[in-house]
Amino acid sequence: RFEPAATGRPAHDPATLLKLHLYGYLNRVPWSRRLEREAQRTIEVMWLTGRLAPDHKTIANFRRDNGPAIQAACRQFVVLCRDLQLFTGATVALDGSKFKAVNNRDRNCTMAKVAKRLEQVEASIARYLAALDRADREGSDVPEARTQRIGEKIAALRRQMAFLREMQAQVETADDGQVSLTDPDARSMATSGRGTGIVGYNVQIAVDPERHLVVAHEVVNEGHDRTQLVPMGDRAKQATDAGEIVVLADRGYYSGDEVLACEGTGILPTMPRADTSGRAKKGLFVRADFVYDAAADHYVCPAGAVLTKSNARSDRHGDIDHYRNLDACHGCAMRARCTTEKFKRFKRWKHEAVLEAMQRRLDAMPDAMAVRRATVEHFFGTLKAWMGSTPFLTKGLKGVRTEMSLTILAYNVKRMICLFGATRLIQAIRA
Repeated sequence: RFEPAATGRPAHDPATLLKLHLYGYLNRVPWSRRLEREAQRTIEVMWLTGRLAPDHKTIANFRRDNGPAIQAACRQFVVLCRDLQLFTGATVALDGSKFKAVNNRDRNCTMAKVAKRLEQVEASIARYLAALDRADREGSDVPEARTQRIGEKIAALRRQMAFLREMQAQVETADDGQVSLTDPDARSMATSGRGTGIVGYNVQIAVDPERHLVVAHEVVNEGHDRTQLVPMGDRAKQATDAGEIVVLADRGYYSGDEVLACEGTGILPTMPRADTSGRAKKGLFVRADFVYDAAADHYVCPAGAVLTKSNARSDRHGDIDHYRNLDACHGCAMRARCTTEKFKRFKRWKHEAVLEAMQRRLDAMPDAMAVRRATVEHFFGTLKAWMGSTPFLTKGLKGVRTEMSLTILAYNVKRMICLFGATRLIQAIRA
């Protein structure tokens, strides 16, 4: 709550402003100026706010200044759903999606972008200088206005060149090699389509597959999901208050270290193993074709030969074991499909049993990836349709997290109205 000055008007109740923001995100009018107009002309908003009509600055400042409290309100609603026994499956679907920030792509600088732009500016300057040389040779036949305009363009390009040199120096000193001028926290991120990268944020969500409620969410400015399995799994586990929770994820989250970190924490990751070797495209045997015998600690290759652990060579990191069978490889008729070297050297991570246990969980749930896709990708499609072509209205990681919390709180409220009805939901909130 706010303490008004002795000569000022009484402050608005935070509950009133929170209701106004929720109304805006539920009805797809989240802009503060639109909400100011709605509070003055829409009967249902007048009823909701008690005929108070805060101006757009008050509405925007409330969202800007109360980020932690708004995020706590979103988490508290999840606690309400948990108390109503809605999270009984102890399974969540996890995914991340890129959302565009208010920072335009031209206002984001990387070494590659700056180098390419410098090359383009230098080519433009050379072209205009050549045009000036031709004008000098032509003499009085060339209008003076044209030469003056070319000179102005060259001066503008040289100013742009100086700006790009300055940006190049800033990018070189940046920790991640990026500088965003409009929103300093926004980062350039690759998307699935070729040449369709955006400057924005990576929104992570965990969704309950049964009732499609968002259990946990986070906004990060890393363009990949490989380091988000543990933090998002931990958030989902705390939100559901489950002893063990199955996390359904796609290959983008696959990381041996992340899966190992989940061991013993009650987080059970279930995802396909990523194969980046490219062996299948070359017509070679893949890792799954070699069967491991845990009791004997050896591998059986597709030709039936046994590959035993070798002590002659060890990985410099100390956590990789090597398996081979020199005699079998020398006379093997299938060696061309197995390896391009003289003999097959098979590597095994010392914590490979953790990954094999994850594969067994996936094999026991043949429809796991279909459930994940139908659950979490449907939510992202709905959310992006709600938010439109300009997803985020605020700048900075702090403001974007607050805005996403409001959006997800509105989504969860709408889902609960569909599941429970408005009357029962109001009774549950009051209780």
